[in-house]
Amino acid sequence: MDRLESMATLIAAVEGGSLSAASRALKMPLATVSRKVSELEAHLKTRLVNRTSRRLTLTDAGRSYVAASKRILENIDEAERAASGEYSAPRGDLVIGAPVVFGRLHVLPLVTGFLKAYPDIDARLTLADRMVNLQDEGVDLALRIGELPDSNLIATRVGAIRQIVCASPAFCREHGTPKTPADLARHPCITFEGMTSQRAWKFTVNGKPVSVPIRSRLVVNNAEAAVDAAAVSVGITRVLSYQAAAALRAGKLLRVLKKFEPAALPVNLVYAGQGRMPIKLRAFIDYAAPRLREKLAKLD
Repeated sequence: MDRLESMATLIAAVEGGSLSAASRALKMPLATVSRKVSELEAHLKTRLVNRTSRRLTLTDAGRSYVAASKRILENIDEAERAASGEYSAPRGDLVIGAPVVFGRLHVLPLVTGFLKAYPDIDARLTLADRMVNLQDEGVDLALRIGELPDSNLIATRVGAIRQIVCASPAFCREHGTPKTPADLARHPCITFEGMTSQRAWKFTVNGKPVSVPIRSRLVVNNAEAAVDAAAVSVGITRVLSYQAAAALRAGKLLRVLKKFEPAALPVNLVYAGQGRMPIKLRAFIDYAAPRLREKLAKLD
C-alpha cells in the first residue's frame, strides 16, 4: 500500500464529501478509491470514516488522522519544491488565472514578456469568467476584479476598474443621451449574465447608492457581445471600462452617465498565503504588479 497516495485519496474523499467526488477529482475508479480508504483503515486498525449512500463523515480518529495527513503532504510538497530549486532560483511551472477579456488584453502580454525575461519558467494561463479555486485547480496566482471574500489568500492590489454605461453616437442622436440614471427607463438596454442585472442597475446619486429599473431588450452571455450590440445601436449597455476601451477609442461608443458611476471595483492579484513563496511566484508578482497598475490607471 502506498500510504501517501492513500492519504491523498482519503483527503479528497473528505473534502468532496463522498468517495464518488474523490473518484471524479482524482480521475480514479470508484472501486480503487474505496479500496485505498479501506486499506488505510485496515492498516491503522480503526475506522476513519462513516459511509452512507449519500455522504461520508469522519470519525473522531478520522478527524485527527486527516489533519495530520494534510500536514505531512504539505511538508512533503514543500520539501520537493525546495529540492527542485523553486526557492533558490526562478524556475518551474507557473499557473495563472484571469477573466477572459482582461486576461487576453492585459495579462497575456505580461505573461509573454515575463517568459522572455525568465527562460527557466514555463507558464499556463487559464482564462475564465468565474471564481477559480486556486487550491483545487492548481493555480498559483489569479487576477480578480471586485471585492474579495474572506479567505486565507493574500492579495496584492494593482488598481481599480469602473462599471461604465455606453451607447453609440447614432443611438444618442436618435433617442437622446441620458442625462440622469432615471432617463434609462425610456431606453432599451443590453445586459449580460454574470455582470449586470437584467432588471436594475446601481448608480451613485447625491452620494448615495440608487438602484434604477431598466428594460433589458437584449441579454447576452459575455461583455464583447454586449459591446458589439451597443455599437450597432441596439441599446445602452453597462460593462467594465476595459471591456469597452477599444470601442470608445474608435468612437463606436460614448461613455454616458459618468458622474453617476458607482465606486470602482478593486483589482487584485491573489495567491495562497501558506508556506514559503516560490521565487517564480515572487518574480511574477514583482514583474506584473507595477505594469498592471500603470495599465489600470489609464483605463479610469
